[in-house]
Amino acid sequence: MLDIRFVRNNPDIVKENIKKKFQDEKLPLVDEIIAMDEEVRAAKTRGDELRASRNSLSKQIGGLMKEGRKAEAEEVKKQVAEMADELAALEEKEEKLGEEIKTRMMVIPQIIDPSVPIGPDDSHNVEIEKFGEPVVPEWEVPYHVDIMESFNGIDLDSARRTSGNGFYYLKGDIARLHSSILSYARDFMINRGFEYYIPPYMIHGDVVKGVMSFAEMENMMYKIEGEDLYLIGTSEHSMIGKFIGQLLDKSELPQTLTSFSPCFRKEVGAHGIEERGVYRIHQFEKQEMVVVCEPEDSPMWFDKLWQNTVDFFRTLDIPVRTLECCSGDLADLKVKSLDVEAWSPRQQKYFEVGSCSNLGDAQARRLGIRVKDKEKGNYIPHTLNNTCVAPPRMLIAFLENNLKADGSVSIPVALRPYMGGQEKLVPKK
Repeated sequence: MLDIRFVRNNPDIVKENIKKKFQDEKLPLVDEIIAMDEEVRAAKTRGDELRASRNSLSKQIGGLMKEGRKAEAEEVKKQVAEMADELAALEEKEEKLGEEIKTRMMVIPQIIDPSVPIGPDDSHNVEIEKFGEPVVPEWEVPYHVDIMESFNGIDLDSARRTSGNGFYYLKGDIARLHSSILSYARDFMINRGFEYYIPPYMIHGDVVKGVMSFAEMENMMYKIEGEDLYLIGTSEHSMIGKFIGQLLDKSELPQTLTSFSPCFRKEVGAHGIEERGVYRIHQFEKQEMVVVCEPEDSPMWFDKLWQNTVDFFRTLDIPVRTLECCSGDLADLKVKSLDVEAWSPRQQKYFEVGSCSNLGDAQARRLGIRVKDKEKGNYIPHTLNNTCVAPPRMLIAFLENNLKADGSVSIPVALRPYMGGQEKLVPKK
């Protein structure tokens, strides 16, 4: 959410940013906000005048009563009562307009970074850099579910009976591989100086509204019926939410956190052949990175975060590339975003396995997070988040890139301590 003062003083910049996001339907909201803001400020000014006059007249009443001028005192009392009625009406107007302004402000997109490429959708995202050599083996790489089934490692039929489409049972070596990757990711991030957390898996509605846009909320979040609780779609929601309403000391920044959690998503609109199996699902686990930092430091942390993911995947012998998200592919709260994509030998293309986002002051402003500074006064920090790893989707890249001609899967050196020293997995079928 933008600062109302910024919108008031820079309406053309706000409108131009909306156009860059290809959301022209939101352009009228800017003028509506400015007009309502003028009404609110006029009401506040009139209210201040009334309060000052009321206080002055209230003092007169006592003096008049002492002098025995009761009739005059009664007249003044009527004036005070009329002022009280007008003041109450003004306060009601301020509150109502304030809510109307907030409703509109919540859907105005954050000002994007000047480096963001302009485009209407993800087809205009820009490749930045490749890491590792993408290889297409001489043998045919099976679909990831078929690879898992060769190890007797997945049961989708039972999951459909218990839970429906978009769920899975992992078992045996594949389940162990899944857990090992997450354990390795935990230690990888701890070794990079991040504090490890296991957060709540449900959060209140005010936290949800603080960490994401309404469109994301509608398409992602599962609501607990009859309670003000939502299942988290990522632990970023809980981790940023833990600071809601807090006044942090400047010395506490940066907060560099890494968290494990299950994630629950509706995945509204998910379709297509590559969304079968465990590519696009309603439940998965993830190791996340979250940073709360000084505003001037957020570009530096943005680069550090995505580099962590690249480094993690390269230790597992998986080629990746980075992709700059264009303006139309950015969620409304994001200033800048970069996807990390892994190479798929079967599809002979890259696919998304992580997303790094700089949200500027958007989340912190919505959640009322501030930093205390005696010299320059309180200010709003920036927040960032990034996926370290999110199996079982990441398992697709892992299995395809480490698959051998005989159907076995090699275990990279970095992961072997978490797999009991195993150097490879041997098919059971």
